[in-house]
Parts: sequence; C-alpha cells; structure tokens
Amino acid sequence: MRAVILSVPLLVACSVCALAANPTSDGASNINGQDTQSPIAPALPEPNLVEGARPSDALRAAQGALAAGRTGEAQAALEMAETRMLDRSVALGQTGSPSDNPTVGQISRALQALAGNDRATSMQWLQSALGSATAQGL
Repeated sequence: MRAVILSVPLLVACSVCALAANPTSDGASNINGQDTQSPIAPALPEPNLVEGARPSDALRAAQGALAAGRTGEAQAALEMAETRMLDRSVALGQTGSPSDNPTVGQISRALQALAGNDRATSMQWLQSALGSATAQGL
C-alpha cells in the first residue's frame, strides 16, 4: 500500500517533466525565425489523416483546419503534405538537388504566410498547392 502512495507523487512529477520537455500548442509556431519563441518546437495537433494519405489529402486537412482557425493543425498538415511531396526518385549523385516541383514551393509559401499570421495569403497558397497536387494525381 505504501508503494502506491509514494508512486503517485512520482507519477505527477514525471508528467510535469514530460509536459515541460514537449510543450503542446494549438497555434502555428517555429516555422521561421520570426515566429520562433523557443528552441523547442511545441507538439502540434495531428490532423485527422489515415496512414498513407496522399499529399492532396493533407492539403485538404490543412485547408479545413485553417478555415476553422486551427493554425497549429494547419501547420502540421502542411508540413506533412510538403514532406510527402518531397518523396521522389532521383538519379545517383542528384540526391542533393532541391525539388523543382511547384507544389513544394506553394506549400512553403503557405507556411511562411502562416508564420506571418497572414491566414488569407496562407489559404491562397494552400489552394494553389492543392490544385497543383491534384493535377499531378497526388
């Protein structure tokens, strides 16, 4: 019985440490130097996507989250879409070459607008990226 009583304070202390080590945020942050307030990026809410979702699915999730004012979730979905757009096959020796896919640039611009707290511009770039990704069958 005594072990259970002693473990509760320890459990609380560990929970507090875990929260301090991995803060969470509903707002977009740590996208660039202008919106970074801590060297530790907060955990963002996960968009509701199935495993193996296409980039266009992540962009639609970002669009819905941004329209609802959930900027942290929108950021997470944009970052997922960008990562999936960067998956590509390249010739040996070309692995350091940046992607020339216009959708990647559009997603990056949407993220930068989000970092500047410009939701309208972010939405415009997001919609352009969605159209581009959809046209590519992604």
